[in-house]
Amino acid sequence: MTTTRPRNPTRAVRIGDITIGADHPVAVQSMAATRTQDIEATTRQVQLMQEAGADIIRIAVDSRKDTEALMKIADVAQRPLSVDLQEHYRLAEVIAPHVQKIRYNPGHLYHHERERPIRDKVGYLADVAAQNDCAMRVGVNCGSVDPEKLELFPADDSIGPMLASALEHCEMLDEIGFTRYCVSLKDSDPNKVIDANKRFAAQRPDVPLHLGVTEAGMPPEGVIKSRVAFEQLLSAGIGDTIRVSLTLPFDDKGEEVTAGRQILDDIAAGRYRSVPEYRPEGLNIISCPSCSRVENEAFIDLAHKVRDVTEYAKMHAITIAVMGCRVNGPGETDDADLGMWCAPTFVNLKRGEELIGKFGYDEVLDVLKIEVDRLISSTT
Repeated sequence: MTTTRPRNPTRAVRIGDITIGADHPVAVQSMAATRTQDIEATTRQVQLMQEAGADIIRIAVDSRKDTEALMKIADVAQRPLSVDLQEHYRLAEVIAPHVQKIRYNPGHLYHHERERPIRDKVGYLADVAAQNDCAMRVGVNCGSVDPEKLELFPADDSIGPMLASALEHCEMLDEIGFTRYCVSLKDSDPNKVIDANKRFAAQRPDVPLHLGVTEAGMPPEGVIKSRVAFEQLLSAGIGDTIRVSLTLPFDDKGEEVTAGRQILDDIAAGRYRSVPEYRPEGLNIISCPSCSRVENEAFIDLAHKVRDVTEYAKMHAITIAVMGCRVNGPGETDDADLGMWCAPTFVNLKRGEELIGKFGYDEVLDVLKIEVDRLISSTT
């Protein structure tokens, strides 16, 4: 049986009526997958997550209309809300009075208003958060790392840039005097999530960590990937809040929370199902859990169809990535053998970093199958 060591002595960070870090219970989060401007659908998602027992709920905003919708959703939400600022960090001052946490991505922050120093942007966000009694999360993602950090490391080192970015933003926030924050370092590979978070925790054991495997995919594979990372990290005393990211039909959104609770319960009871490293054998499908950035809901159905039409290739070591938006889609498909990122009316199909072409939702699966067959024939 794997033993669980005491939690890292992180600082306590309050998020509304929930506190993470220190000796507080590990919190379970989830995120709305619907378009934020669809108030009815997003409110329904919030209700499903609340009924499943979510401690914190994240909702993305990418425009002024999104913020107006989130204000109305916040009026009926019963759990603390975290706003995901996406690419427009200045929306923080509009929405902060209505939420309890602000999440920003250092990579996205780099690209917006490039003439403005990063420290000024971080200072602005910290000031907005402080004035509105909000916590913050520095959310570092493998597919959208600050390009200046990428230049500092070899091309085959994806963890170094993430770690450098996270540590830099912690230092900036500390210098500003804002310490009510946590950090996340996410990748679609559970092993990289484990490595990145262990390395970060060794250098900053005081900072609470939000754990997650991004684009984990569909159940049951997506739950397995998340479980592997959480078991290895939480058993080492690392992690203060978790999210299981799954590609699900909208009405099944509560399953993310249920899966997270089950994993925490199993760890507490000493029921471990993973081995030290997750090494998938055969076909590996990576897909994002959807959010308000997804421009066509057909993406969710497409992800499930990809799994069905490639079932025959399950014994072959091929990675297929299915991403739902233009923000993370291009970068987060680069490392896959075959990648798909979905626009409103077509799907970009890639072979590694090379764009094969743009295809309609009703035709891309046929082309994908041809590419899978080519990969199989080239390795046999």
